[in-house]
Amino acid sequence: MLPAMPKAAKKPARTADVSVLPLDRILIGDSIRIMNELPEASVDAVFADPPYNLQLGGDLLRPDHSQVDAVDDDWDKFADFAAYDAFTTEWLKAAKRILKPDGCLWVIGSYHNIFRVGSILQNLGFWILNDIVWCKNNPMPNFRGKRFTNAHETLIWASKSKDAKPCFNYEAMKNMNEEKQMRSDWHLPICSGNERLRTETGEKVHPTQKPLPLLYRVIMSSTKPGDIILDPFFGSGTTGAAAKLLGRHFIGIDRDKTYAKHAERRIAETPAATDANVLTTFSKREEPRIPFGIILERGLLRPGQYLFDERQRHKAKVKADATLQVTKAGDNITGSIHKVGALVQGLPACNGWTFWCFDADGRGNLVSIDILRQRVRAEATSH
Repeated sequence: MLPAMPKAAKKPARTADVSVLPLDRILIGDSIRIMNELPEASVDAVFADPPYNLQLGGDLLRPDHSQVDAVDDDWDKFADFAAYDAFTTEWLKAAKRILKPDGCLWVIGSYHNIFRVGSILQNLGFWILNDIVWCKNNPMPNFRGKRFTNAHETLIWASKSKDAKPCFNYEAMKNMNEEKQMRSDWHLPICSGNERLRTETGEKVHPTQKPLPLLYRVIMSSTKPGDIILDPFFGSGTTGAAAKLLGRHFIGIDRDKTYAKHAERRIAETPAATDANVLTTFSKREEPRIPFGIILERGLLRPGQYLFDERQRHKAKVKADATLQVTKAGDNITGSIHKVGALVQGLPACNGWTFWCFDADGRGNLVSIDILRQRVRAEATSH
């Protein structure tokens, strides 16, 4: 149990000192109470896998009459929707208080609860950035044959407010998706095999253990190395394992000591990231701006030289003032590499760095002028 903290006066939230936070620990107790005891604006992200309020009635049997190990634990039972909504409101309020101004919230659920959670978090001022559909590659069949097989769950990704600027590692997600933009439908298997935590008698430790690839993607997409991720319903500890693997800190909360014991053992066996360089996410937006004129000043291109598009459909002459000149319908038109690139294509905008190429060896071997920009950047950062 954390010591009670004095109530702070109403004033703008300040980022908390990480030295006073219980980093990389599992706290046993009520999630709402413990979150309310943590410093305001102290964590970078919250990942929540709250009770789904499945409202199960009776036993669920397979065709061979064996019983399905369904979620029937007391922590998933609420008297009615009003009780569930009150619980959801309180933990979301607590989560919002401890999030930094540009922090983000992830919450996962099924059709039983996710729409109620989404409505409440919007009412509390969270700003929804995306809803992610986790499409399960190997879902549990629908044994009764009275409904569609429930083959997905929904994640809501939200910022603390509309004006917040949460972290999004766009390039990392694109790299992980074979140079294509990461979509909002994630096809990943459910937790099974050796990943599933089991007791000494072979029973599941936790009925809703989430797979490591899911949390890997969540954490990789929306946090930076060294960030703090809080999970108020820690369960089997997947958030902590993924955080350790990726060089992030975690704070786990759960009221069940058995879950915490197995989660602690699991995280202890998870290898920690040791090379900071492999954790750094490359972001083009954070690179220093290089004007095209510097390329001329450095002699990497010269006035009078021609640039071409990759298919050599368009040709432009480089002028001494770092503009390009093209002839179109008998008129000479001059502008920046971006403006002229857009003009020859009939488009409203163009990234001239990636559109224009130069003859690198005098033999017609075209190379993107972006190579020259990257060379200048590399030399600048090496000094």
